[in-house]
Amino acid sequence: MTSVPRLSVAKGDTAVKIATSLEAAVRDGRLQPGQRLPTVRQLAEQLGRSPTTITAAYAVLRSRGIIASQGRRGTFVSPRQVFATRPDEPAPPNTRDLASGNPDPDLLPDYAEALARISPHPVLYGADPYEPDLLREARALFEADGVPADHISVASGALDAIERAMRASLRPGDRVIVEDPGYFGVFDLLAGLGLRLVPIPVDDHGPRPEALAHALKKGAAAFVYTPRAQNPTGAALGEARVRTLRQFLTRCPDLLVIEDDHAGSIAGPAPPPLRGQGAGRWLTVRSVSKTLGPDLRVALLAGDADTIRSLEDQQRLGMRWVSRLLQQTVYQLLTTEAARPRLTLVRDEYARRRTALLDAVHTCGLEAYGPSGLNVWIPLREEGPVVRALAERGWAVAGGERFRIRTRPAIRVTTATLLPHEAYAFAEDLSEVLRPAPHSATT
Repeated sequence: MTSVPRLSVAKGDTAVKIATSLEAAVRDGRLQPGQRLPTVRQLAEQLGRSPTTITAAYAVLRSRGIIASQGRRGTFVSPRQVFATRPDEPAPPNTRDLASGNPDPDLLPDYAEALARISPHPVLYGADPYEPDLLREARALFEADGVPADHISVASGALDAIERAMRASLRPGDRVIVEDPGYFGVFDLLAGLGLRLVPIPVDDHGPRPEALAHALKKGAAAFVYTPRAQNPTGAALGEARVRTLRQFLTRCPDLLVIEDDHAGSIAGPAPPPLRGQGAGRWLTVRSVSKTLGPDLRVALLAGDADTIRSLEDQQRLGMRWVSRLLQQTVYQLLTTEAARPRLTLVRDEYARRRTALLDAVHTCGLEAYGPSGLNVWIPLREEGPVVRALAERGWAVAGGERFRIRTRPAIRVTTATLLPHEAYAFAEDLSEVLRPAPHSATT
């Protein structure tokens, strides 16, 4: 048996206390991601407890995504932790915030008119949890984009919908295919549910078909993808890629396919969904965070009957319903006379800003990606020094580490507030940061 150092951070006489002590050690850095843990028998001998107690403690940590078993290789601290997602720190003083991923506040709608049109009557326990007008509008929007809308619902944002669908349909240890790079909020949520991430690479047109086919052959319970404005790369599915991916997915009717359409219409035309009527288990999630504002916390959902019903069952166990006041507000913002023209102008403006940065970075001879959405992804040899050097020059950008699992280093630049005339200044600063330092002259 391979020798493992004594695990001094493990304490307690019950499974719960032992699990709590190990989680605390991971949280404060005394146990590092990827660190190997003792076997059940080894830790039982160290603590003077029964193997049954240690097995139960490890099971608690495994279900929370804090540790992972790798067969004969042993048990390790998971690379991603349930508590990895913390509130983002504000951009450093005197820097432009190109890191947060927020939409431009100046391009969000004015809430005053919408709020003035809301019916003020109170909603009590036992009332219909869904605003009929919003459901009717959601159905029309989905159907206009070719998404079957026989079964629709409302959740408190995209991650809320994904979490409830996963809790209802999957069990700890199930494998979930995710995009790499992808959104760290989804990674951390899945890890926190005790699910195993199966990363597949993406290009400008979305998930790579050969990678999805390989992942499906190895077995998976769910697949989460972004149809447009993929975070962080901006990838957008085209019809050709959709047709190719569908060929693999039709062979897996039990696979839950979740479309995380977090940016909605400001990212350009919606591609056809990978799933559809009678095609298996699926859920399309359309958040209004980027189009109407993050604080509204509303996402519109369409899916197959079983997935929508089980998701709503999960909702009733917890928060019960999304505030009808928020639902009314979203409906009013979607249906004002100026709503659709405004969204068209906003979509075009975001595209103009993103394209300006891509052009500027490419002009400097650097690699960059961003076919749609609010972000540009710039692969690099290393992230930390570049992020720090750009901050010294007045630019706050996001390091790519949180967004990637196996892919190479990069930075994510949010272009939502970056005006075209500023793009070249940023690109020149980035080019200078990456330029090799001149060799000292020899004497």
